[in-house]
Formats: sequence, structure tokens, C-alpha cells
Amino acid sequence: MNVQAISLLGDSLRSDNQTLPEELVSRIDSLSKQALQDSLITQHLIWQGRLAAYNGNYRSAIDIYSDAIEDFPTEPKLYRHRGHRYITLRKFDRAIKDFEKAAELFNGEEDIIEQDGLPNPQNTPLSSLQTNTWYHLGLAHYLKEDYKKANEAYENGILAAQNDDMLVAFLYWYYMSLRRMGDDVQAGKMLEAVDADMGLIENDSYHQLLLVFKGVFTPEDILDDDATALENATLGYGLGNWHYINGRKDRAYQIWQNVYDAGNWASFGFIASEAELAKQ
Repeated sequence: MNVQAISLLGDSLRSDNQTLPEELVSRIDSLSKQALQDSLITQHLIWQGRLAAYNGNYRSAIDIYSDAIEDFPTEPKLYRHRGHRYITLRKFDRAIKDFEKAAELFNGEEDIIEQDGLPNPQNTPLSSLQTNTWYHLGLAHYLKEDYKKANEAYENGILAAQNDDMLVAFLYWYYMSLRRMGDDVQAGKMLEAVDADMGLIENDSYHQLLLVFKGVFTPEDILDDDATALENATLGYGLGNWHYINGRKDRAYQIWQNVYDAGNWASFGFIASEAELAKQ
């Protein structure tokens, strides 16, 4: 196992060499080769970086993107992907700089759909260059407790969102950021856009958490033994935050500690839980 980063609590974060699904490796290899054949060099390099990250080699992914930026300094997609992995390695300031550069470069341009490594059951990519940039920029600011700037990114993301999956992702973090700022009235207004019948393909956890915040669901309604580790981190951080903003801070920190102890350190729910624990 090799050390990829140091957590905000001072722990070494290590990655094993992943055994990736054959379907994922085959798809990325095919997409990477096709991009090369089509002379889409930056797209080829992005797939190489994504594969490195899927394998847990986040530092290698950053190196691939950094080398590519040397050759293609005006390609916003490279900054967006490198910024994502800077968040993974807890380098939030570098991430913010990259996302701001990406936003500067794509300003006024038509948005670009981003292909998934493994397609969802509907084979419908849901995110784009712009929504991913605003989402991750908002997250990086949120993790630094700069909620005002986080909200600016989320507002841009909501405008760019083209489906309910991306909308609930932005509303989830936007709601929590507003509550942390003490703007409970505006946070409540944000929940008016959320209902139980939204047409979702992927972001069920964010949707369920928003329904908890709205009072439609209870925490017991959305937690079960079949949740994946990533879902536990997502749900764990969100439910911890729900307890926190409702005055049950001890319970919140207990949940966040459980998320941290589970060890899924590359997930955003883990990183956010870690950031909360680091503030104690």
C-alpha cells in the first residue's frame, strides 16, 4: 500500500492496487484508444488519468493531468479533472485554483457532456464539464468553510444543471451551506424544489437526504444494511449534518467518526466528515 495523502487529522491515507471490474477497464481502454485515433489527445490523456484514479493512484492521475496542461494550457477539462483529484488529496486551495481556471476557460462556451467510466443502467451521462466544475468548486469552498463562495458556485451549477440528478446534487450541498451560514429561511425555500417524485437515475442518496431535511423521510427510512460504503459515507455525512444543524452535535460527531472509521477516504462524504472532526 502506498501513501497518497495525509488526512486533515494527520493520518496517512493509503491506496491498495484496485482490482477493477473488467468491464470498466475494457471500456476505458476502448474510449482512450478511440480518442487517440480521432486525434483527441487531451481526451485520451483524461481517460488515462481517470483510470489511474480508479486504481487509487491519485498522485499519478494528477501527474498525468499536470503534464497534459503543460502541452494544452487552454483546455478546461484538464483543470476540472486535476482539481477533482486535488480534493481527493486534501489540497483544497489548489483545487479551487484549477476549477476557477476551468470556469474562466469555458466561460461563454457551450457545455460538454462528460462520459461515465461505467454507464448507468439507462446509459445516460448526467454530468457535464460545467456542472462538474461548479459542483467540485463549491465543495472545495465548503470544505474550507467559505460558504459564501460555495453558494456562488452552487448557484452557477443550478443554472447549468440539465436534469434532476445534478439539480439534487447542487441543492443538497447548497442547503447545508445555507444552514451553516444561518440562513435558514433561504435554505427552506431551496427545499421547495424537492419532491418525492423527481426523475432520478443516480443521485438517490442526495435526494433522500433532502427529503429528510424537508421532513418527508426520517433517518431510519433511508438507512439499511445493504447500503454500499460510498452510500454510507454520503448518507453518514448528511445525517450527521442534519443532527448538527438541529442542535445534536454529540450525535453528529459520533456519526462522522463512524464514517471516518469506515475508511472509504476518497469519497466526498468521508472528506466532509473528516473536515468536521478536524474542527473539534
